[in-house]
Amino acid sequence: MKIDLTDTTSSKINKALVQGRRAIGTPAVGMVLTLVIVTDEENAYDALKAANEASREHPSRTLVVVKRVSRSPRDRAKARLDAEVRVGADAGTGETVVLRLYGEVIDHAQSVVLPLLLPDAPTVVWWPVNAPTDPASDPLGALGQRRVTDTYASEDPIPELAARAEAYTPGDTDLSWTRITPWRSMLAAALDQVECEVTAAEVEGEEFNPSVELLAMWLADRLAIPVKRSQSSGPGLTAVRLDTSCGPIVLDRADGSLATLSIQGQPDRAVALKRRETSELIAEELRRLDPDDTYASALKFGVDKLGATTSGAPKAESKETADKPATTTSSAAPAKKAPAKKAAAK
Repeated sequence: MKIDLTDTTSSKINKALVQGRRAIGTPAVGMVLTLVIVTDEENAYDALKAANEASREHPSRTLVVVKRVSRSPRDRAKARLDAEVRVGADAGTGETVVLRLYGEVIDHAQSVVLPLLLPDAPTVVWWPVNAPTDPASDPLGALGQRRVTDTYASEDPIPELAARAEAYTPGDTDLSWTRITPWRSMLAAALDQVECEVTAAEVEGEEFNPSVELLAMWLADRLAIPVKRSQSSGPGLTAVRLDTSCGPIVLDRADGSLATLSIQGQPDRAVALKRRETSELIAEELRRLDPDDTYASALKFGVDKLGATTSGAPKAESKETADKPATTTSSAAPAKKAPAKKAAAK
């Protein structure tokens, strides 16, 4: 069911939501969170499609904030709010409100969104494109317990990572980080199978893909080893090589779907490592609403340190991660750490 409202208010939108629920026979609200999507008209459709698919796992009220650009000074001075309310089959398993802001109301989007948030439920704010440098300081970002950005959508993602690290606030996360969760899990599982010390690593992937840098920084931060970043033709991440005292460990994915795991002394294994859709990434991020300390530690390691030998004692693991020495023998020197399973899987 769809209800179109022109030149409306937040109060009228709330009434339309109640009216829509009653019309389809579901007056009770069974949603677990509010997802606020801040985007432009060009990317609104894809973002909303991903959110609707993710709502099968996380029933939510989705508020899509579209800031429309006014063409003339007269239009920019006139404030107007249009809304499209969707309930039932048109809104996945939750509710959807598409908000189109015009004129001066664009600068006060938080005052429109605040009355529409579900009471006593967490709020997640997602910028598919054009995210602010400091999401926590953004008026809309300040409404959320979690703030999701995507540096892959940035024109210059590597400097963007540095800006994200400088402005990081607990609760921030990045879909470029979410994309490497299967890689981190697979590498942690591979290290569980050997009794060797990791001495160096190399991460290979396409240019201008921040997931490659994030995986390299995670390895360097967790293992306290030099990590080299290499370029390939893609797609995405293509290979990770770990140099160990027992021989190399290689995880190679050339086609974007099926990878080969090679461990010295063991037969090669084919593992599923497909590139995931945006809906899967958002669904993963909505599973947790606490700060991601592992992401924060990797992000703050710094792109400029890749390829350089790390110094000092290894960093302490967060509460959500577990320590694992780079060798699995008790007599090994504990100076280096391997990523534990809990650190790899979010």
